[in-house]
Amino acid sequence: MTQQTDQFKKVISHAKEYGFVFPSSEIYDGLSAVYDYAQNGAALKNNIREYWWKAMVQLNENIVGIDSAIFMHPTTWKASGHVDAFNDPLIDNKTSKKRYRADVLIEDYVAKIEAKIEKEIQKASKRFGSSFDETQFRETNPRVLANQEKVEAILKRLGQSLEKEDLTDVKALIEELEISCPESGSREWTDVKQFNLMFGTKLGASADTAMDLYLRPETAQGIFVNFLNVQKTGRMKLPFGIAQTGKAFRNEIVARQFIFRMREFEQMEMQFFIPPGTQEAWYNQWKENRMKWHFALGMGEEKYRFHDHEKLAHYADAASDIEFRFPFGFKELEGIHSRTDFDLSSHEKFTGKKLQYFDPERNENYVPYVVETSIGLDRMFLAVFSNALTEETLEGGATRTLLKFPFALAPNKAAVLPLVKKDGLPELARTIVEDLKWNFQVVYDEKDAVGRRYRRQDALGTPYCITVDHQSLEDQTVTLRERDSMKQERIPIADLKATIQDQVSIASLLRKL
Repeated sequence: MTQQTDQFKKVISHAKEYGFVFPSSEIYDGLSAVYDYAQNGAALKNNIREYWWKAMVQLNENIVGIDSAIFMHPTTWKASGHVDAFNDPLIDNKTSKKRYRADVLIEDYVAKIEAKIEKEIQKASKRFGSSFDETQFRETNPRVLANQEKVEAILKRLGQSLEKEDLTDVKALIEELEISCPESGSREWTDVKQFNLMFGTKLGASADTAMDLYLRPETAQGIFVNFLNVQKTGRMKLPFGIAQTGKAFRNEIVARQFIFRMREFEQMEMQFFIPPGTQEAWYNQWKENRMKWHFALGMGEEKYRFHDHEKLAHYADAASDIEFRFPFGFKELEGIHSRTDFDLSSHEKFTGKKLQYFDPERNENYVPYVVETSIGLDRMFLAVFSNALTEETLEGGATRTLLKFPFALAPNKAAVLPLVKKDGLPELARTIVEDLKWNFQVVYDEKDAVGRRYRRQDALGTPYCITVDHQSLEDQTVTLRERDSMKQERIPIADLKATIQDQVSIASLLRKL
């Protein structure tokens, strides 16, 4: 766990030092669990969003995108169930007076057991070397099997208790596992209670006439209330999807782990409307599609896994998470949910207006069923960033720190470096920047020795460095250096655009789908 903690600290430090993520309003000592995306972070975030949007909307004729408002009529959240059921189970420690999410305390306990399993595997891998079979080891090693059985039993009991809203048993489980307060070490706990996560606000010029509103806790409802508008104006036939990205807000009491769990965050969601009775097939199809989207990034298939829900939300008949191995263990990255017809039917009930589809093949009207894919953009950012941060030892013992971003997601695709700041080299370098900037993000860097500039661009995750030297003036060629291999080749300036564009475009990722 110490190694994981150290790695996560490096992620947070690097994100700030190199202009990716800053604490919000830091000059006023910041605001808990609220962050600003800096110049490079905003670019990385935009690229992830673009990859998702194009994979969803551009590549699918039957999926369209919208951008609904953050403010919605307050009855929306009554119909969706958020007013009555959008709660977290909270528990207070009597000694430290700190408040925690009861389920998170238990999940953290489970993560420590999973870390023991990984440690056993790492030790065995070193002992057996190339002959090590991890799958066989997991299936036969007594300590691994015992710990895995314990993990499954704890999570199953937690899921069942939450599903039945048996908060007394959740507290009993915390006590049986002898979980102590992370701050005080005390095991003196209060009873577990539910806490609603929605932020309240008001709409209106005066306190007397103002309407009570909520900041939306999810973007999905903006899609559901616009179902008929989109279906009719787009002449959409089932099955079809509506995609959206946007901000959501949750009053997380235990917001933590950097940008993994924040109070203001961004979602990328798609609601896929289907005929009743077809949800199982589409649910499995979208599980497969979404995992392909992740695998195309090349971050390692072993870092992903599905986790089927023990406790289903009030609207679902099936649900699974795509979990990613963050520095602090496997955690939810994306959810795929079969939402049945709950949302549209509920909005029908509360509005008195029909939200149905006439199916010419069935010759009947019905409320469509929905399969949802929902991914947190901030969590995806953290997955990409933490996975990319790498320290390498080079020949001679020197080290370098680099961000091994998928090329298409990197904030800057190339840096143009004049070897020296004289003899016409800066002017030629500027000409190259002017030519390339129409096709992708490119930066100019002339400060420090060229070796130090290479290291700086490595730490920023820039895929290519283009070095302009005196030979460039003679034959119109430059040195193109690739980030990961550090391989350098001499190519004509005229070939730069095509050579780089082929490797760094979003299309290069989309082709893998």
